[in-house]
Amino acid sequence: MTTDQDLPMDHQSATALFAAKGIDVTTNKDQGVIKVIKRAGVDGDRPMIGDRVTVHYTGKLATGKKFDCSRERKEPFCFHVGKGQVLRAWDIAVLSMQRGEVCTLLCKPEYAYGAAGNPDKIPPSSSVVFELELIKFEGEVLTGDGGIVRRIKVKGEGYTNPNDGSIVNVHLEGRCGDRLFDCRDVSFIVGQAEDKSIPLGVDRAMDKMQKGECCLLYLKPKYGFGSEGKPEYKIGPDKDIVYEITLKDFQRAKDSWEMDLKEKLDLSAEVKSKGNQYFKAGRYYQAVIQYQRIISWLEIEYGTGDMQQKKIQDYILTSHLNLALCFLRLKEFTQAVDNCNKVIELDENNEKALYRRGEARLCRNEFSLALADFQQVLQVNSANRAARAQISICQSKIKEHHEKDKKTYANMFQKFAERDAKTGKTKRRRDDSARTSFNGEVSIKQRRRSQECPS
Repeated sequence: MTTDQDLPMDHQSATALFAAKGIDVTTNKDQGVIKVIKRAGVDGDRPMIGDRVTVHYTGKLATGKKFDCSRERKEPFCFHVGKGQVLRAWDIAVLSMQRGEVCTLLCKPEYAYGAAGNPDKIPPSSSVVFELELIKFEGEVLTGDGGIVRRIKVKGEGYTNPNDGSIVNVHLEGRCGDRLFDCRDVSFIVGQAEDKSIPLGVDRAMDKMQKGECCLLYLKPKYGFGSEGKPEYKIGPDKDIVYEITLKDFQRAKDSWEMDLKEKLDLSAEVKSKGNQYFKAGRYYQAVIQYQRIISWLEIEYGTGDMQQKKIQDYILTSHLNLALCFLRLKEFTQAVDNCNKVIELDENNEKALYRRGEARLCRNEFSLALADFQQVLQVNSANRAARAQISICQSKIKEHHEKDKKTYANMFQKFAERDAKTGKTKRRRDDSARTSFNGEVSIKQRRRSQECPS
C-alpha cells in the first residue's frame, strides 16, 4: 500500500511521473486518465460493466492537497461500475483493474469534476489524483433472492428495454459447468421464453437489457431448469447454469397507457389462456407472469357500462384467484394470502378465495385463522366437503398445538420447581454453615474471656 508521501505533491511532478510510468486507460487514448500500478492485483478476472465493486480511495489535487479519503472514514466505498454512478475516470479505471490492485490515477477535468469543479473542494477545471484499491467485485444481482446475477461484457445502446410481450431476437449460449449445451439464434416473446426451451432466468433478465448488450447470466436452479433438470440438454436436477446472451434486436409490446380498454380486454383473453396453459403444464412462475400482466392493465380501469365493468372485474378476480393458486403450488403462502385478500375486498363471500386463503394460512400454521376461513366457506356453501375436511384438520392441529403448549408449560413449571427446591437446599446449607461458624466463634470468645479473668 502506498502512503500519502508516495503521491505527487505538485502539478509538474505529477505530470512527469505519470508521463514516464503511466498507462492511458481511456478508449480514445487522449491521456484523460493515466494509471500507474502501485501494487499488482491477483491474476484473473476483471470487473465487468454493472458489477458491484468495493474500493478504498484517496483523492488529491495535483498540488498534493487531500480532499477526500475513504480510509479516514474507515469505510470502503461501493458502486456499480460503468453505470455513471461515479466519476467517469473511475468507471474507466476500475474496469481495467484486478482484485487487490492498488493504482494511482491522474485525471483530466473532463474525466473528473469538469469546468465547474466542486465548491469548497475542487477548483474549476482541475486535474485530480486518485489512489484506488480494488478490494472486491461481484455481479449485479437482479432478483431479491440472488437467483439471477448479471455481468455485462458489452454495454448496449439507447435507453429502452424490452417489456413483457416484446419480441426479442437473441444469440444465446448455455453452459453447465464447462459443457456447452445450447448455442443458437432465436426469437421469443418475453414472458413466454419457456415455449422455446429457454429458462425463466433468461426471460426475466430481458427487461434489464439494451439493444446490442452482451451479458453473462448466472442462474440458480429456481431460474434455470429447477428440480426437474432438462433431459434434452442432459442437465440433471438442481443444477446452476450460465447463459451468455446477446440482444440483437427487439420490438417492444405496447405499454398499458398506449392501449384503449377494448385492446386490453381482447389481449387479456389471450394472456389468460396462455397463463392457464402454463399452469396445467406445472410452469407456475410462467403462469404468474401472464396473470400479473392482466392485473396491471385492468386494475385501474372503469367500464363504460355495467356489462363492460363486470367483464373487467371478472378478469381481475380470476387473475388474483389464479395467482393465489400458483403461489400455493410454489409454497409462497404470504403472496397467496395477499391475492386472496384482493379478491375478498371485491367479493367478501368468494368461496374460492376464502378456501385458498384458508389453505395458505393452514400451511403457515395459522390454525385459528384458517379454521375461520373454512367455516366461512361453509356459510357460503354448506355442501363444500373439502372445507369440512379442512375444518377437521384445523381442529386437530389446534388441539395438538394446545397439548404441545400444555406439555411445554408443564415441563417449564417442573423445571422452575426443581430449581426452587435446589435453591432452597443450597440456602439451608449456607444457613447451617453460618450457624456452625457463628457458634464456633462464640465458644472461642467464651474460652478467651475465662482465661483473661483473675483466678
